[in-house]
Amino acid sequence: MSAALYDLSASELLAAYRSRQLSPVEVTQSVLDRVAQWEPQLRATYLLNPQGALAQAKASEARWMKNAPTGLLDGVPVTIKENIATKGEPMPLGTAAVELFPSMTDSPAAARLRESGAVFFSKTTMPDYGMLSSGLSSFHALTRNPWDLSKGPGGSSAGAGAASAAGYGPLHIGTDIGGSIRLPASWCGIFGLKPSLGRVPIDPPYTGRAAGPMTRTVTDAALMMQVLSQPDARDSMSLPAQNIAWHETEAATPAFFQGKRIGLLLDAGCGLPLDDEVRQGIEAAAKLLEAAGAQVTSMKPFMTPEMLAGMDHFWRMRSFSDMQLLPAERREKVLPYIRTWAESAADFSGKQVFDASQQFHLTRVATVRACNAFDYVISPVAPHVAFAAEWASPTNDPFKPLEHIGFTVPFNMSEQPVSSVNCGYTKSGLPIGLQIAGARFDDLGVLKASRAFEQMRGEQRAWPEPPPLA
Repeated sequence: MSAALYDLSASELLAAYRSRQLSPVEVTQSVLDRVAQWEPQLRATYLLNPQGALAQAKASEARWMKNAPTGLLDGVPVTIKENIATKGEPMPLGTAAVELFPSMTDSPAAARLRESGAVFFSKTTMPDYGMLSSGLSSFHALTRNPWDLSKGPGGSSAGAGAASAAGYGPLHIGTDIGGSIRLPASWCGIFGLKPSLGRVPIDPPYTGRAAGPMTRTVTDAALMMQVLSQPDARDSMSLPAQNIAWHETEAATPAFFQGKRIGLLLDAGCGLPLDDEVRQGIEAAAKLLEAAGAQVTSMKPFMTPEMLAGMDHFWRMRSFSDMQLLPAERREKVLPYIRTWAESAADFSGKQVFDASQQFHLTRVATVRACNAFDYVISPVAPHVAFAAEWASPTNDPFKPLEHIGFTVPFNMSEQPVSSVNCGYTKSGLPIGLQIAGARFDDLGVLKASRAFEQMRGEQRAWPEPPPLA
């Protein structure tokens, strides 16, 4: 094995365990050593548990020595986003306002990963209530982007994105209700998949909310989906069991795009203007697809400022209502940006809230209608690259908090599977994410398209290394 153990993919680790070339113990120790190098600057972890991880790794090693792995991911290190419940551990939801109690059970995603034998060594950070696309939190330390420590990793799966890019092992899981997997995947240069709604059961379920893999390679994400996609009755929107050939992802080649109808969306119809370097990166990706035989057609925007504002206003009222249930002393602990944003809904009328709520369905209808003519739709993940770590959002304005999610949020409402795959870098070295959206339930197709593009894109830059300790 020439690569550092923490850099190996899950597929490579499993092959090495089978052949007895590597032990889960030495791999887990390598990952823990990598975390120790990065964490003083990165701050991506929560409840980091080296001793517990090594104990799990030793148990896995014993199973592999008997040729009796307990599941598909036995011995592979994994991190879990903090808002995915793990039995016996508190779930602060990124905010100092939450009272901490141990979770009674594993959530569906955590349960499936644990049953598979994955080694749980840490959870990962997120902003208050998952309502920011940054690593800013009133509970966790500020999480930074390993490509540039002055920048944030994106959010709300902030720690997961940073951990993957920094080499905290191969497998990470995040959640996404408006872009919270894809935005950090884009800004950290990794791969992220927001599956079709219900494909990966989640608890509690909520409109548009999904859990999904965040990895360095598409193949590792497909491997995780074999585990994560098992139905769970706790999710009222969980899809029925289906025999999906996730393993076919690995064999996808650029020929996948031959004859495919690809929509190219470069105008979200709302929010911030598209940065020139991001536009160039997406246009270059479109040319690669054309060269592979795809028919690429420019799309008109289908989102509107009214749709984005409606979602913003409805979520403000939801958050305001939730915060009103908190005692005053705990409410004051919420990040001021979030508190200001939510409290601005205090005087909304019933009609305003109703009108705002209707924008979710209007977005869903418009998105499905616009995508129907295509096999896949490509676009930027975001109109810009990573922004200042200390900022709560790209505008840093609580009254304009969602100006960057015009490309991502419509696919949460339409329930379509959609990925972020790195397609290049800015002149300053920051990653640019290409978004690939498929038809509802075509999760495997999105993975195949992402894998095919992964082989077509230019040479990837070396993963960032931690700065020397002072």
